[in-house]
Amino acid sequence: MAIKRRSKVDSSFSMSSMTDIVFLLLVFFLVTSTLVNPNALKLLLPKSTNQVSAKPMVSISIKHYQQSNTFSFHINGKNTPVPLSEIESLLQKELSETEDPTVSLHVDRSVPMEQVVNIMNIAKRNQYRIILATAPE
Repeated sequence: MAIKRRSKVDSSFSMSSMTDIVFLLLVFFLVTSTLVNPNALKLLLPKSTNQVSAKPMVSISIKHYQQSNTFSFHINGKNTPVPLSEIESLLQKELSETEDPTVSLHVDRSVPMEQVVNIMNIAKRNQYRIILATAPE
């Protein structure tokens, strides 16, 4: 009496489940690696609804004059420009007695990042919080 097996053992291995696991691990590490990089400056980037928990004590505006490629710095919306070399001393004078000094930075779109970083470096040296103001969408 010849008994035949109905099912044969398949010796092949399916790699589809392994590729799913590798893909999920890749996505996991990509997402977590972006969270590990801390910012060097304390920046508060407000949403377009302009709702920020910190109230800025001082605002600095940087205006770019494209014809002459010059920049002017204005503190608290005053029309008189302030030289970059005097901004740090003026900020120290205005924010010396505040508990949590916060600066709001308003920048034209055409201003190079170098000018923005100059103000951020002043804020970092003096341990001020800085808010980068944006226009609503």
